[in-house]
Amino acid sequence: MKNAFLVLAACLSSILFSCKKDKNTDQLNTETEKSDTTKSELIADNGWPREAENNGTKLVYYQPQVDDWKDFKDLTARVAFSLTPKDGKQVLGVASLKAETLVDKDNRSAFIKNIQVTDIRFPALDEKKVPEMEKLFKETLPQSGDPISVDRILADLSHTKSPAKGIATKNDPPAIFYSTNPAILLIVQGEPVLVPIDKSDIQFVVNTNWDVFYDKTAKDYYLLVDNIWLTSKDIAGKWTKTTKLPLSLSNLPSGENYDEVKKMIPPPSSGNAPEVFYSNKPAELIAVNGSPKFVKIDGTKLMYIDNTENDVFANEGDGQYYVLLSGRWFKSKALTGPWSYAGNNLPADFAKIPKDSPRANVLSSVPGTQEAKDAVMLAQVPTTAILKKSDAEAKVKVAYDGGTAQFKPIEGTKMQYASNTQEKIIKVGDLYYLCFQAVWFMSTSPNGPWKTADSVPKEIYTIPPSSPVYNVTYVTQTTTDTTVESSSTAGYLGAFIIGATFGAILTYGTGWYYPPYVYYGGMYPIYRPWPYAYGGGAVYNPWTGGYAAGRRVYGPYGAAGTSAWYNPATGRYGRSASVQGWYGGRTAASTYNPWTGNYARTNQGHNAYAQWGHSAATNGNQWAQTGHITTRRGTAIGYETSGGNKGVITHRRGGGTTIHTNNNVYAGHDGHVYKKDANGNWSHYNNGNGGWTQAGTLGSSKKSGEGIQNRPNQGLGANGAGERIQRDKTNQGLGANGAGERIQPKANQNLGGETRIGEGIQRDNFPKADQTLGQPNKPLGEAGRPDITNDLDRSAFSRDRGESQTRNFQNFQRDGGGRLGGGGGFRGGGGFRGRR
Repeated sequence: MKNAFLVLAACLSSILFSCKKDKNTDQLNTETEKSDTTKSELIADNGWPREAENNGTKLVYYQPQVDDWKDFKDLTARVAFSLTPKDGKQVLGVASLKAETLVDKDNRSAFIKNIQVTDIRFPALDEKKVPEMEKLFKETLPQSGDPISVDRILADLSHTKSPAKGIATKNDPPAIFYSTNPAILLIVQGEPVLVPIDKSDIQFVVNTNWDVFYDKTAKDYYLLVDNIWLTSKDIAGKWTKTTKLPLSLSNLPSGENYDEVKKMIPPPSSGNAPEVFYSNKPAELIAVNGSPKFVKIDGTKLMYIDNTENDVFANEGDGQYYVLLSGRWFKSKALTGPWSYAGNNLPADFAKIPKDSPRANVLSSVPGTQEAKDAVMLAQVPTTAILKKSDAEAKVKVAYDGGTAQFKPIEGTKMQYASNTQEKIIKVGDLYYLCFQAVWFMSTSPNGPWKTADSVPKEIYTIPPSSPVYNVTYVTQTTTDTTVESSSTAGYLGAFIIGATFGAILTYGTGWYYPPYVYYGGMYPIYRPWPYAYGGGAVYNPWTGGYAAGRRVYGPYGAAGTSAWYNPATGRYGRSASVQGWYGGRTAASTYNPWTGNYARTNQGHNAYAQWGHSAATNGNQWAQTGHITTRRGTAIGYETSGGNKGVITHRRGGGTTIHTNNNVYAGHDGHVYKKDANGNWSHYNNGNGGWTQAGTLGSSKKSGEGIQNRPNQGLGANGAGERIQRDKTNQGLGANGAGERIQPKANQNLGGETRIGEGIQRDNFPKADQTLGQPNKPLGEAGRPDITNDLDRSAFSRDRGESQTRNFQNFQRDGGGRLGGGGGFRGGGGFRGRR
């Protein structure tokens, strides 16, 4: 099964593809993958500002400054723009917008739809021209179809939006083994579940993370670890290397995931046997390659162990060791344990780990860091699918082991869940609710027929984390007469927020152990695992926003609970190398996803919506159709939505977004248009001729020789360097000057880098009302007030950070998802997590 390892290298790519069920369509799948990759690139956030044209009117609109993203669906933002009518003069303005979003987690993009313009301001535009410009702006601004990187939005929100409070997970440490010799962790959930192999005396142990066979005649177990065969009389006992195998193992059928095993028959003579650690429950193994090699982290009292795939640190400050497992920190005085939960009291030095450190990947799990805040916030962003009710209902299939539904109580509630099916079915009163592929259905009978649910009972969202069906509480939906819009967040696929509001982090699994389901009522046993938190080497990937499982010590299948299943209807088992994160996974053969209850047979990716073969926001014709448009000015990507609205992002020849000024124009909360120069000075737009007035200097001291005369209570930035302002207080209006105000620049003065030397500016044009953008009853005051410029500084920082994060993610996509930042990575060992 060595080839199975190779699949894991591609598993971390977050590009979703439609599932193909015909096992003879590998070539078609490859072509589809290329096509979908191209489409993914087309609909990505390709930079700002954007350009749109309508009947000769040209609109350039800059990156939105997001004020709120309610429920991560309803966006409130400000947008700075320039509007040039046909045969007219360019004017600048700011608009306050509300819009709905659909999020495509695969491309980390939010698609803006149903835009409402709630307010428009044109600083210094003749009042008589305002209605005409408002009309042109609304007619030219695309109402739907624009993608914006989720990273850009989250960078804005990081200053204003508090993360959700963590849930009550179980944070007791699992069994943690330690070894400095070559070793593996053999997890068998409960007693071995033996399933038959056709025409053979050999049975297969399905509920484990390694290839384990049982010889019924000699009553011996055989374990394949890479190219080494081990044998034992007791699956929990001592394992020894062997070069003699039962004859029946040579007769394994072709296919059915046995092909890689057959390559190791007869056993190679070379190689040393690893130490085998056994557990009948989820556990973890810290495997160090020889004696620990400690590397000091500059600026801290921390050291990390370099020669291990685990994240293990030693803190000289308190003499404790710390290890990160599934997003949770545990500490101990010795590497051999015992270990205790440390997440509530992590040393402050962890937050000081440099971002270019080989262990910088752990910052996403350090409370209070920006990386942790990003992970928590991204986990709350829903992935959305819009489906036809009839299509969804036609796909629902529910089968119960033994034929009759069996229900168990959900602790702390009056609800029950179906225990003998792979599907998540909740009994509420006399009704039954099914969460199938992240869509809710309901029925008056546990056997259906199933109809999409127009509403989901509130009781369902009180299911506690101790229940194996808790993850369905992260799925919500709304419906129309013909469609269902379903949304699911990270918890549906196993990533959960824990901790207080300030110190919240994202972890994998609830920490509760849900024993697997085994049914022996028929000729063959039925085995289905519930998901669990430990024993899979789950590591957070900041670029996919989810956890991926898989390390060498946990076997070719990642974990016993992530990919194994057995279906007696066919007499076949399903096993595959598979990464299961909250985007779903990629797999080389049949696999079972215990979070969603989904079977999939595909050589491509699958997610919660794979049953319908569509990728969230780009579902069929419901969303944006894309295509290339080539003009003499270069190549543009055109967007046309199902509603007929169009927008254009213009590109220079050779690539790159056309920047008419650059993306350095901002909308202030006060309704003014601002820009920032390289020295940190803000200027605001102040007249219809495109003039700019310096609005203040932030982050640096004023230059020598500047003569600024400030009156009492004068706001920062009310005047520029060397600028003298005479105010008529009686008629004072919008911004840095009021009605009748004259600015007299000094000779050779350049205000904001735009006003010509020696130019005198008489401003006689005023906005239609003295009000803050979007707040008609709140007076504006002067442009460049400290509260405004401080807010603009935050916006500028967020915009830069969002741009960097967006490009880093897109580079990650182009690289095939095979690396992580900060020196950590999913490299080596065929895609399992490796350091070097």
